[in-house]
Amino acid sequence: MTEDINPFASEAITPPFNEEWQAKRRVAKAIQQLTEVLVTSSPSIEKMHGIADQLERTASEFAESPRIFGRWDWAQSQEHGNFGQISHELNPLAGLSNPLAPPINNWIEGDIAFATCTCGWAYEGPPGSVHGGYVTAIFDQFLGMAQLITKQPGMTAYLHVDFHARTPLNTELRLEAHVVKTEGRKNIIRGEMFAEGVKTASAEGLFVQPRGGMYAVKTQEAALRNN
Repeated sequence: MTEDINPFASEAITPPFNEEWQAKRRVAKAIQQLTEVLVTSSPSIEKMHGIADQLERTASEFAESPRIFGRWDWAQSQEHGNFGQISHELNPLAGLSNPLAPPINNWIEGDIAFATCTCGWAYEGPPGSVHGGYVTAIFDQFLGMAQLITKQPGMTAYLHVDFHARTPLNTELRLEAHVVKTEGRKNIIRGEMFAEGVKTASAEGLFVQPRGGMYAVKTQEAALRNN
């Protein structure tokens, strides 16, 4: 079990909280590898049906385990870690335990936020390029994380993305962001994305902290689920 450390303090990958998350990271990586192979290979139909049968059996075995829906519920027991640690693992864009995530590696140095990300063939839009929807989602996650510089993160109110060049697949993408302005509960963040030194996209986002803070949103979600 690791100590409660800031996952955004450096470029180094944060170790899993415990052996459970270490195992989940391994499963997520295997699913990502399977997805990449699925969209880049053409095995026989018979072989694909056989693999599908195996996967359906595996999914059924997983479903027999205790189910926990939502990161807030995961955090109710310290056995799995606190809300921040669980969010870091299950985030759909940055979580190493979520097979949907590319994933994005985010960190902060002083008053600048940085990130790296590599998108494989499963994220293809235009030929050889990352789908624009994923580029936008990456910015939403990254600029949202960059708000931590202000010490008062909020939720996305608007996100504007400009595409300057194609964003290539299978290439490390590097992102930088800074806080433009903080006014009351509002943060304006701007960021840029680069591939091999070429700026492929830039974005500006407005993020607003809910009244009562992010904790209020979590408790409201929990109340809705329990009604």
